[in-house]
Amino acid sequence: MLELKKVFVDEIASDVLRVLLDDLREEWSGRPVELVQLASGWRFRTRAEYMPYLERLNPEKPPKYSRAVLETLAIIAYRQPVTRGDIEDIRGVTVATQVIKALEERGWVDVVGHRDTPGRPALFATTKKFLDDLGLRSLTELPPLEEINQTLELADAQ
Repeated sequence: MLELKKVFVDEIASDVLRVLLDDLREEWSGRPVELVQLASGWRFRTRAEYMPYLERLNPEKPPKYSRAVLETLAIIAYRQPVTRGDIEDIRGVTVATQVIKALEERGWVDVVGHRDTPGRPALFATTKKFLDDLGLRSLTELPPLEEINQTLELADAQ
């Protein structure tokens, strides 16, 4: 919305712009493309029920992440900001450099500062891209940890 605000400078107030975006979202409600608000702003995207058709046109294999990467991401998302040491304490194992690197390369995790302790370890947190890729506006929309635990238990059982 800030980018749109720049375009119209003082011609349109923020509350009016918000109403216009809501109207636009409503106008597109019956179409295969929807207007959604994400962490980084507003975005047109294909509705979930139409994704199988697009996947047939452009089959794309999503990257597979190891359990270590997913556990590390979950810890960062739910406990941020955290240091590598915090993650290791929670997981009970050493965090390999490539695990953090994979999350940084994906754009899901970034260093947001340093803890004021000896060695000044990096503090990791999730990014807006992480929220956008998950279709979320904020971290409060993450599923409860209990759901995550149940999903992991089901995956282990299979």
